[in-house]
Amino acid sequence: MERNDGADEPGWDVDPEDEISAVVEVVGHHLKLRREAAGLRVAEFGEAIGYGEDLIRKIERGARIPRPEYLDKVDEVLGAGGLVSAMKKEMREARYPKKVRELAKLEERAVEVALYSNHNIHGLLQTEEYARALLGTWRPSLSESELERALAARMARRSIFDRSPAPDLSFVQEEVTLRRPIGGKMVLHRQLERLLEVGQLRNVEIQVMPTDHEGHPGTAGLIEVLKFGDGTAVGRSEGAFNSRPVSEPKQLRILELRYGIIRAEALSPRESLAFIEQVLGET
Repeated sequence: MERNDGADEPGWDVDPEDEISAVVEVVGHHLKLRREAAGLRVAEFGEAIGYGEDLIRKIERGARIPRPEYLDKVDEVLGAGGLVSAMKKEMREARYPKKVRELAKLEERAVEVALYSNHNIHGLLQTEEYARALLGTWRPSLSESELERALAARMARRSIFDRSPAPDLSFVQEEVTLRRPIGGKMVLHRQLERLLEVGQLRNVEIQVMPTDHEGHPGTAGLIEVLKFGDGTAVGRSEGAFNSRPVSEPKQLRILELRYGIIRAEALSPRESLAFIEQVLGET
């Protein structure tokens, strides 16, 4: 059987300082106990599942996050009846940075999301190649493993568009974010196509704030407001409350006021899609 020696593949190593490392260690120990209960040595087990011994040892001691396909193969070979495969979602999320895991959980619960972006295309709207290029500009530079983890987490958040019932999503993008050629013109071209595609969804509104707008109400920076089905909400802005997430009604009203003015003064959703098509034609 052909071996999968993915032990050096970036993005699946465990950050020992992340609290999730304890969960990965428990899963690895559980997999080791199952292997030993089946009477299989590491070498024999590797032959059976098609993975290298080094990768198996790393996973079993909690130094490596097992990929979903690895867990499926282990489940099949050990006859676990789906109990090992059931760990896939938790292990997939384990590779994401802590802040992203927390944000993703909030987005999973949200029924309304309002987002204003003034530097880059918002993460939920990014294509994979645009996101990779953008993450590559961060300083200090991310290691290959860090970049892959951040990229995977960002792409996973796009599942918000597949939820049912779908949340209402409102985006306001600065014109400059549509023109800055992150990753090159072809990457930007495909990113703009993605915006047009998402903008056609019934639960999504994308608006553009033109650069030549006077008295711009969004100069304080990024704004995010997420509302939940139980009537609670959480928000964040670069220009308010030291960028900390807030949930007090008085603080949320300030963010909603700012976002409401920005949204009212931006191009309408229909005008914005036409504007994006125009920029696409120029790219």
